[in-house]
Amino acid sequence: MPLLEIKPTKKITIICSLDESTAAMVNQYAAFAKAPVDDVVNSALEYTFSKDPEFKKYRDTNPVVPAALRVKKPATAPSPQPSARRGPKPVTSIAVD
Repeated sequence: MPLLEIKPTKKITIICSLDESTAAMVNQYAAFAKAPVDDVVNSALEYTFSKDPEFKKYRDTNPVVPAALRVKKPATAPSPQPSARRGPKPVTSIAVD
């Protein structure tokens, strides 16, 4: 049996700007923790949210707020254009023996 219980979570990609010094520290902390930078940012935010008693009260009294994050939409493959002509393609050349 594995020591860790890995739970899959739904992840989204957001567009977010960081101060240059903060981005450098995130990179440095990720190297220190041997973890992906996404997980470092996610864990840091979860830690902050769990330790802030005023935020906990705010969440209890304001369970729904307008969305402010800019969510990046997943890229979609372009759909093939339907052919304007129906039926077999015309023959452009014929091989002669």
